[in-house]
Amino acid sequence: MNYSISVQQDDFDTAAEYQAMRDSGPGTGAIATFTGLVRDSGDLQGVNGLFLEHYPGMTEQVIEGLIAEAAGRWDVRKARVVHRVGELALCDQIVFVGVCSAHRGDAFAACAFIMDALKTSAPFWKKELSGSSEHWVEQKASDLARHPGVLKP
Repeated sequence: MNYSISVQQDDFDTAAEYQAMRDSGPGTGAIATFTGLVRDSGDLQGVNGLFLEHYPGMTEQVIEGLIAEAAGRWDVRKARVVHRVGELALCDQIVFVGVCSAHRGDAFAACAFIMDALKTSAPFWKKELSGSSEHWVEQKASDLARHPGVLKP
């Protein structure tokens, strides 16, 4: 199984990321992707941006483990995770997850698993920015319920 992980401040090109997923081999029949964006709602009203921090080195190692776990459950031929850190504005891209598989069911399931696991297991910290106020976001019970068995607060 082939995979790559990038934790970066720079934006990414979803079309280029998708195109790179296409070279996973002739047995690939499905590519599932997810792209997350900064939205204007959260714990605070009137969110106008986010600030994301991570634990360098450990973050990539945790994501690698999540991809390996997904590959142990489903037919994953190739996986790609890009996660941004730093200050982000409304509508900026935060995360890209892509999974190649022989069949759509495995691609969808593995992509959803990796994304859910990123929200609950990877060492990222998110601060909502709203005018003059800031708020560190805590893990949501709904996210933990979607991905049981991972690190909990």
